Amino acid sequence: MDRIARIIVQHSKRILAGTGLVTVLALLMLFRMDFNADVSSFILEGSEVGREFGELQSKYATSDPINVVVSLPEGRSFGDKQSLLSLLTIRDELSRVSGVTSVASLIPDVNPLTGTPVTAAMIELIPDAQLSGVLGANPLTDLLLSEDGRHSMLMVVPADDGMDVAQELSDYQPPADIDLVLSGNPVVFAKVLDILSWFLLIIPPVIVMLLIGTFYATIGDRRLSILALIPALLGAIWTFGFIFALGREIDVVTVIVPIFVIVMGSADGLHFVTHYQEIAERTVDAVERVRSTLRHVGIPMILTTISTAAGFLSLTFTDVRPIRQMGAFAATGIVFAGIISFFSLPALLSRITVEAKHHTALLGPRVTAGLKRLVLTRVPAIVLTVGLLAFVAFTIPQLTVNSDQLFFFKSNDPVREAFNRTEELFGGATPLTGEFVFDPAEGVSGLAAVAALSQEMEALPGVRKVFSVADIAAALSPEQVQAALSGDLELPVGNLVSDDGLRFTLLPSDFTNEDLQGWLDFVDENDEVRVLTGMPIIWDEIARMVLRAQVVSLAVAFALVFIMLMAAYRRFRETIVSLVPVALTIATLLGFIAVSGIQLNLLTAIISSIVLGVGIDYSIHFIAAIDNARGEGAGYVLRAIDRAGRPIVANALGIAIALSALWLSPLAIHPQVSMMMWVSMITAALAALTVIPAMLPRDGVRPVEPPEVG
Repeated sequence: MDRIARIIVQHSKRILAGTGLVTVLALLMLFRMDFNADVSSFILEGSEVGREFGELQSKYATSDPINVVVSLPEGRSFGDKQSLLSLLTIRDELSRVSGVTSVASLIPDVNPLTGTPVTAAMIELIPDAQLSGVLGANPLTDLLLSEDGRHSMLMVVPADDGMDVAQELSDYQPPADIDLVLSGNPVVFAKVLDILSWFLLIIPPVIVMLLIGTFYATIGDRRLSILALIPALLGAIWTFGFIFALGREIDVVTVIVPIFVIVMGSADGLHFVTHYQEIAERTVDAVERVRSTLRHVGIPMILTTISTAAGFLSLTFTDVRPIRQMGAFAATGIVFAGIISFFSLPALLSRITVEAKHHTALLGPRVTAGLKRLVLTRVPAIVLTVGLLAFVAFTIPQLTVNSDQLFFFKSNDPVREAFNRTEELFGGATPLTGEFVFDPAEGVSGLAAVAALSQEMEALPGVRKVFSVADIAAALSPEQVQAALSGDLELPVGNLVSDDGLRFTLLPSDFTNEDLQGWLDFVDENDEVRVLTGMPIIWDEIARMVLRAQVVSLAVAFALVFIMLMAAYRRFRETIVSLVPVALTIATLLGFIAVSGIQLNLLTAIISSIVLGVGIDYSIHFIAAIDNARGEGAGYVLRAIDRAGRPIVANALGIAIALSALWLSPLAIHPQVSMMMWVSMITAALAALTVIPAMLPRDGVRPVEPPEVG
């Protein structure tokens, strides 16, 4: 480290200039920032289920509809003329929204008897007694009218960009006394897009302020507290610049990458600055300050950068594309922050004046004194270990996968409430779609078999309605039926017929995962049904992939960290000692996920691998401090606590406190991440600082008696 320290100090200007140049280039790349709010695209690539979904939409030239539920006040129904006129007005106004290709409505587009368009003037002329007959003539009535007649659903089919249409529809003001709620995937994507933009503007600055405050409580110097965070901040900027230089987009998972880089990449900066501050009391020589600091924390900084990056890199072995992408980008950011901490931060500190005295710090002697008392006997470590293992044994069996496609929205979010309302009234805010095997040359006679098969599917648990062209044949003339089968009849619900099949829509009703599997089994057993797909099936597949991702990423993370520690320590015992605290931490985290009701989802499933990569840092720094202090004789654990205890506790608190800013996020998954990191970081730090000494000989905690005078 002596030669490296001298090079850093002597070439500090060049190092800082290079750092500044890369930072400017990264900032320029931010102008290429773009967002991907399409949550479903997460598994459409490289997934059989996603491939089927995409192929079916392409085959029938359809896109996800936007469901608009129109609700009347109590005492009114769509069986009266005035309500129908209001619905007609809404339908026509929504049809004129830019990007809307069609609107399926309770009111037919044309009079089934005359073939003329249905207008407000025509409805005015219909006697009240005949209104029910007009509605009954529409084959979509069963789909689009609630049982009590107060609610009707409009199915708005967008062209290419459903998000833009959803955003415009959300601004639409209906007539007085009429309530509208929107649901469907385009609505979700539009809301997520707004949240992503807001998230990046608000959350990172709050996290930075919380980190600086926590570091100040440890260092006691405002300037050094800010400098300790510089590597992580630059690492996050470099990472974003790298992402956008590759032409990648930000989605609901990767948006948290800069947060992870800032929070977890700050550890090395904190350790370096803390030790540099201590050395500054003994010498004013910049080279000696950097040399001595690197001797104490240089190797641990390299190891912790590798271990944290390994935790993220383990996510690249999973099947879920956004998880792989997030793991790769976060690992890149951690490496960036580590390089800046090792080279640029020492270069910067060597060129400024650091006062050769300790400032008052909140996390000071009291913290180290308390830790020393805890390790004097093995009892606290035994109590902690047994307590955590008992908690894990009780909670881990309750761990399940959350297959809710709206898992990232809070329970009171308007999007979730709209989905629940649509589900309650019409049996599914995101219906499934499928294809019957059908030869259009069979004509009307072939539709009878399709109708019979639809009835079989409707008899399955959780199925409310199966809708296809067979359901509208009875309401059409023979010529219109033939036109529908040949694709010449334009329908408000989009194309329903292809050269070799019929598209159908399955509307679910309060279904379970077992019901969903029953539908898929029915498809497998009936050759007449070519495919059944849709977001409920896609998210069921995501649930399975998440579970596999949890197992695979953890196994890979443990393997990578074990190999790294064995290569660094070359001693099996020291490697195992380092892994015991983090193994306890991960088990505790999984138990907390189960007992808290969070359960595994697309984001929470990756946290344990991240915790492994970050939590092992505490063991690495503590063991390095113990090894450095061992040569001074008995009491080496106590001296190690003096040197490493404060930064370890400060880093754990810094991560937990900083990620508390995620509670400001409108998405439910971000506060969940905050809770999980609080549990993980406190457990990891406490386990490392108490369990590791308990596994060492007792002379490590035996205070050294001062020599007798005279």
